[in-house]
Amino acid sequence: MTIPLRIGLAGLGTVGAGVAKILANQADVIGKRAGGSVVVTAVCARSKSKDRGVDLSAFEWFDDPVALATSDAIDVFVELVGGSEGPANDAVTAALKAGKHVVTANKALVALHGATLAPLAEQAGVALNYEAAVAGGIPVIKAIREGLAGNEISRVSGILNGTCNYILTEMEATGRAFDDVLADAQKLGYAEADPSFDVGGIDAAHKLAILASLAFGVTLDFDGLYVEGIEAISAADIDFAKELGYKIRLLGIAARHGAGIEQRVHPVLVPVTSPLAAVTSVVNAVAIEGSAVGSVVLEGPGAGEGPTASAVVGDIIDIARGLVVAPFGILSKDLQPSVTTPIAERVGSYYLRINATDRAGSMAEITKALAEASVSIERIIQSSEPVDAGRLPVVIITHDTQEKAIENALRLLNEHDDVLDQPMMIRVERD
Repeated sequence: MTIPLRIGLAGLGTVGAGVAKILANQADVIGKRAGGSVVVTAVCARSKSKDRGVDLSAFEWFDDPVALATSDAIDVFVELVGGSEGPANDAVTAALKAGKHVVTANKALVALHGATLAPLAEQAGVALNYEAAVAGGIPVIKAIREGLAGNEISRVSGILNGTCNYILTEMEATGRAFDDVLADAQKLGYAEADPSFDVGGIDAAHKLAILASLAFGVTLDFDGLYVEGIEAISAADIDFAKELGYKIRLLGIAARHGAGIEQRVHPVLVPVTSPLAAVTSVVNAVAIEGSAVGSVVLEGPGAGEGPTASAVVGDIIDIARGLVVAPFGILSKDLQPSVTTPIAERVGSYYLRINATDRAGSMAEITKALAEASVSIERIIQSSEPVDAGRLPVVIITHDTQEKAIENALRLLNEHDDVLDQPMMIRVERD
């Protein structure tokens, strides 16, 4: 490794500019912690003339990220271009093949191509670091891969997408509808113009796939995840959840069950007493269950220039210190195949909101359908006044049951004349 450690920075958006600023503004303390100076020597971005609030005049400019990734002018290639395909994947692959260390904040790239990239890093004896790809400024990758390496981890769960958490907690605080709050999130920069990756759960699923591989020593299995977003959550659901003693959060959950691993992202009802219920706005939180440590909850900013750039710089300093570990905690050849437990095998409680006809006997028909599916009722709320042209909301919390039984119950309810719309189902997590 050369001294100074030479950084090639591809992508000069919010995070890339933030990395350049930290390396410049904190050069003295970083040099002491790294054991030598760390300097940006070359950069790559779409526009050379754009003002990014950082002086780029001393850096060699590259128009092609692949050319930067393989340049003799750098030791570490920092990929902040984004996207799972095209320039990002091409450049990272080229850098690893050229024997360059890689740092990335690209969760989609790691989730979808990590199984190919990790062996390249191991063969070259270089780092593939991606702390910033999951939960922004929270050091959850280091916590699982290094700090908790002596534990057998049984469960990882948490709030992995700040956009969704902002929307749900703002709906909770104000009573406004999903579309209204989403529009505010876009104005504030929390949500993209096309928010589908966030509100559809895909962003959180990318992160969960990475955490599951690290936690359980299994191959990445993004395609095996169950993914459901928050688009169907209504203000009424949030109000009913509050009345029942719950809050609604989008969670990523990965847990080991015998030989299988459940991996799922979807909205859940969590008790108001849960640590995750207290997490609001764009904050992220991750709970880890370890055999020796017990329960650990990490909470902090999950996105933004400062937190994400901080994680990137931390990865760079690790490389300067000579810390090179297997990207997924153990060598790729030792990762076990991921055997995903189907969501239909989940056992737990469920929230059901049913719009029934406002007539005598409709409630009896609904409970009969649930009984026919072997679903028992723990608690029920029936609105005293019909809404929306005779629709009478009925909200049910079930006892623990297998999800395939709930699926059967929903099928029976959909076929019933007393059920006016598609029933709303949200899973309940009490752990």
